[in-house]
Order: sequence, then structure tokens, then C-alpha cells
Amino acid sequence: MHVHDIPSSENLRCFLAAARHLSFRRAADEVALTPAAFGQRIRQMEERMGHPLFTRTTRSVRLTRAGMSLVPVAEDALVHARRCLEVVRSGQEPPVHLMLGTRFELGMSWLLPALLDLERDRPTWQVETDFGSGKDILSRLERGEVDAIVTSAPVARASWTADYLHPETYRFVASPRLLERLPLSAPADAHEHTLLDINDTLPLARYLLDGGGAPLRFGSVRACGAGAAILELLKAERGVAVMPEYMVEDALESGELVELLPDLERLSDSFRLIYRRDHPLKDALADLAGVLRATPLTHQL
Repeated sequence: MHVHDIPSSENLRCFLAAARHLSFRRAADEVALTPAAFGQRIRQMEERMGHPLFTRTTRSVRLTRAGMSLVPVAEDALVHARRCLEVVRSGQEPPVHLMLGTRFELGMSWLLPALLDLERDRPTWQVETDFGSGKDILSRLERGEVDAIVTSAPVARASWTADYLHPETYRFVASPRLLERLPLSAPADAHEHTLLDINDTLPLARYLLDGGGAPLRFGSVRACGAGAAILELLKAERGVAVMPEYMVEDALESGELVELLPDLERLSDSFRLIYRRDHPLKDALADLAGVLRATPLTHQL
């Protein structure tokens, strides 16, 4: 089918008027056309459809089987045509559908609440989340399985845009009950303690160990797999850990955890929204970055 075969909205209006009145004269009056001009429009419709739509005699007009089939479709077509005008004239924001990857803890404590607020304020937006480890979400971005990721991992590509969101600071923490049994008031005390981290590459502890302060040598390292697991083990007095500040802020305030060796220098990082420079929704992603910058990391469900 070619574009020129598709009936115009005016011809559809004429057809529906004739279907309602079963009189070309009354239908022509309704659409403000002469009977001759009205008849020409109906003939154009029938030629393009390749079927007669009406059976006409000198005394009556009846819909053919093809005409009866067309009535509901033509009504829907005019509804959608009117909707096209309404959308353009109203300035309605276009629909945006994105898939966003990040770590589970950050996603649940901050990103998901921020997205729920966004979707409430912008009903045409839908941003889905995909949780994984730092390497997982980076691989999904490279394969095009997600539109963007929120990460603090030190990654960069010439073909990527990295919009700054928030600083990520870290605190070296433990349960006060653990410290009653095993004090850690000086770097030399670290050998009495178990260091909790995501895995044996120490992705969290490196922010303290690489800070250039006094060397810390721990008695053992326990891999926990996720920040949420580390937090539970900290509260259960199973070790000490370097944690993102947003994850332990409440526990520090309540006294469940205390900070260790606050004078030791720590490295810091930043959260960024990373996406391809040529992404077709790059303007929407830049807009999303602005929304996330305006949402504090302490935002909670």
C-alpha cells in the first residue's frame, strides 16, 4: 500500500456522515459540501479501497459489507487523528523509556526513590532499573543492554558521556561493641581485625589503603559479595570495613557504628551517569542527570 492510497481524514468524515444518515444529501449538509463534491469524495474512497462502500439507488443508500467493516476502523482513525493535533498543540512531553544499570545498594537506597519521584512528576517517563556489580553493569552498557549506568568506577571511553552526579566519600567503621573487645585506635591494631569487603580485590578498602597514610595490615579479609552484606556483618561485630558514607550515615548517627582512625587520609570518588555520546535519547539522559544531581544521596524509600 502506498501513502496516496490512504484515505484522508476529510474523506473519512464524509464516509462516516453518510454511514450515519444513509443519505448523501443530509451527509453533505453536515460536512458543508455540495452533493456533487460529497459524491466525488465517496467515489475517491471507494476507488482507493477497491470496493464499493454503499449500495445506492434513486430511493435509498445502504452500507455494503465492506462499508460496515470500515465504520469502526474509520471512527478510531479520526479519534487518533484528533489526538495527534491535541498532543502537538498541548506541548505534551514526549514519552521516554530508559533502562538504567547500577549497584543494588545504591539503586535501592537512592536511585529507585529518585526515579519514582521523577515518574510522578513526568508521567510520560518510564525508567527501569537493572542491578549488578560494577563489572556487570559496565559490560551491559558496552553491549547496549542498558541505556546508561550510574557508577563511581574509574571508567572512560571517547564515545561515552559521563555526567557528574554526586561525590562519593568513604568512612572506616566498626561496631563499638567489637572495639570494646578489640580496640583499633592506631594503625598497628589492624592486625587484630578482619577486613570486610566486596571481594578479595578490596574495591572499598582501597579508598583507605591507597590514601597514602600509615600502612594497615589486617589479620584476615572476608569477602561479602555486596555492601548490604558488609553492613549486616559490621553490625554483627564480624569485622571492620571501609563503606560509602551514604550507606552508613544512619548507623553512625544512631551509634550502631563508629568511625575509626578519622585522621587517616581517604581517597574519594564521584557518581556519574555514563551513556553513549550518540545515544538517540542523549538529551533525555542529560535531563535525567540533572534530576539525579538534585536528589540527595540520603533520599530513601
